[in-house]
Amino acid sequence: MRYFILIFGVVVLGAVLIAGRRGDLSRHRPIQIFPDMKRQLKLRPQTANGFFASGLSSQLPPPGTIAQEKPLMVGGNEVYSFEDSPVNTGRVTGATNFVELSPFPVTEQRLARGQQRFTIYCAPCHGQIGDGNGITKKIGAMPVVANLHDKRIVELGDGELFYVVSNGRNNMQGYAPQIPVEDRWAIVAYLRALQLSRLGSVEDLAPETRAKLK
Repeated sequence: MRYFILIFGVVVLGAVLIAGRRGDLSRHRPIQIFPDMKRQLKLRPQTANGFFASGLSSQLPPPGTIAQEKPLMVGGNEVYSFEDSPVNTGRVTGATNFVELSPFPVTEQRLARGQQRFTIYCAPCHGQIGDGNGITKKIGAMPVVANLHDKRIVELGDGELFYVVSNGRNNMQGYAPQIPVEDRWAIVAYLRALQLSRLGSVEDLAPETRAKLK
């Protein structure tokens, strides 16, 4: 037993001397058992590389290559997920400003889809009507949830709402991995309908609909 304690103490002392203590500052690189997990061999884009005949690391796809993803049709144009487009980012192309309006037309089908997706992903926290009183707040899991009818949120552009749904904000996580692009825009459209149902007035209705109310 004495030898075991002695050997164990020597091993611990050696580990401390070699690895140092947590929080210590050092100019030396940390010990990495598997360094390839952090520093991997790879080709950086647009850099010189002698492996290819062109001498560049970035290469065009081989002739006849077919994209695996199906592009979105927006205004008669095909938009892929990797493109810097308002459809994918919610921002003006090449800028940091958010677009004011959704690139998709608001239709009955899109609103129905948005309501379905909103109920699944948004209502648990924000509530069915978007007032921030969802089940997570009622059980105390998330005591602070945004009221989507607040003036600051109503005044956000559609692009910024899409960006928040995609990437999250504050305590809210981003839902880009779970919700396809078109469905995120459908959620934005449905949220606008919820906001209009509370902030709209009789004057916003069509004359024939207004007459029925009277």
